Amino acid sequence: MRLDQFIAQCSTLSRKDAKRAIGTGRVQVDGQSCTSANLRVTEDSTVTLDGERCQLPGELYLMLNKPAGVISATRDSDHPTVLDLLPADLAKDLHIAGRLDADTTGLVLLTSDGQWSHRVTSPRRQCEKIYRVTLSAPLTEQAVRALEGGVQLRNEAKPTKPAQVRMLEDNVIELTITEGRYHQVKRMLAAVGNHVDALHRECIGGIALDPTLGPGEYRELTPDEINCVN
Repeated sequence: MRLDQFIAQCSTLSRKDAKRAIGTGRVQVDGQSCTSANLRVTEDSTVTLDGERCQLPGELYLMLNKPAGVISATRDSDHPTVLDLLPADLAKDLHIAGRLDADTTGLVLLTSDGQWSHRVTSPRRQCEKIYRVTLSAPLTEQAVRALEGGVQLRNEAKPTKPAQVRMLEDNVIELTITEGRYHQVKRMLAAVGNHVDALHRECIGGIALDPTLGPGEYRELTPDEINCVN
């Protein structure tokens, strides 16, 4: 990365102010004064500003318990977004790893790490997602077999991958899928003649929603949780 970009990310200076600091000799790279803003530096370079070591901030990994009515987007002119639930200085570096419909609640992952986010969302990874699904009617044994074998969705060329179904109550199931198609859970239940009244995501790739988090609350992931999707 360019030296001015590095300084800007490691300090409170803007990119313009970082260039000015470099040009006036306030920056050293590997012990040598440097006045070239476009010098390429790496994570192994030792960079100082006014004698203080500059280090890039670490990546951020958060879980959030999304309430209903909140949009899984970085910005929306008509509705609150998941990033609106975070402090502005924290939200500015984050993006969403796995979106939810506005009326769906539960686990949303947010990160500044693009590679980690790709591992969560890439279809090739087949990252498991577990949902608690409240239905308008009890699920029949025939419907369970269909879901576990893969169902054909409208306007889709291929059936869904086999899901796992666990009965929790007469009208409540736990559904585990490994895909992320558009409105997939709702469309799968519609395909077997049922209707989703409420949908709550409980787990993504081994990361379970912390039961102590109320709607709209968040916390950082633990190292073990981060490594679940590595």
